[in-house]
Amino acid sequence: MADDPEMMPPDPGEGPSLRGRLLVASPRLSDPNFERTVVIVLEHAAEGALGLVLNRPIETPVKEILAPWHPVAECAPPALVFRGGPVAPNAVIGLVRVEGVAEHEGQLGSSGMPDTALAAEVERWLAGWRPVVGNVATIDLSIPPAECGRPLSGARLFSGYAGWGSEQLEGEIAEGAWFVVDAIPDDTMTSDPGGLWHAVLRRQHGPLAILGSYPPHPWVN
Repeated sequence: MADDPEMMPPDPGEGPSLRGRLLVASPRLSDPNFERTVVIVLEHAAEGALGLVLNRPIETPVKEILAPWHPVAECAPPALVFRGGPVAPNAVIGLVRVEGVAEHEGQLGSSGMPDTALAAEVERWLAGWRPVVGNVATIDLSIPPAECGRPLSGARLFSGYAGWGSEQLEGEIAEGAWFVVDAIPDDTMTSDPGGLWHAVLRRQHGPLAILGSYPPHPWVN
């Protein structure tokens, strides 16, 4: 697989930040914390990286941990808490979908991040807002939804997160553990988290699209 040029992982080197992009677990990644996961990268710098696993819901309704956020979470079903990763499982991180940002999508770069002017505009709209991809952002969950300053059309809450130390993520990418692909806003609040790994790969080009049909345990077929 790794010998095919189209399947080779990108050289991490001194490349751009992966913030706002997806890490898709390759079949060779057998760590149960990340097997067949799709991770949105929230932060990526020389000191390390932080992301959220997007396709691991747990059987805990949002209303059981943060009742004020449950109505907004119901707009992006399932309104369950997701396991964002193995680090700090008692920490809760929220993503929200902000109304009124879609008209600016033409200003988004290939990384999915708004330009400086748009980011500043949205910061004025919404307290505690930090852009992730398109009209999706992280949010300070201590702020009640009604006080966010902009209508929200969805929210997803994550228990814990995925974290990497300095150069650790780059090393895993170089080893072929992750495919790095562009994110779209709908990835972060998919109504079919169980199918996200396949869906993201199938919309890619070449061998990655074929890999989207890769069964969980090919040796039993």
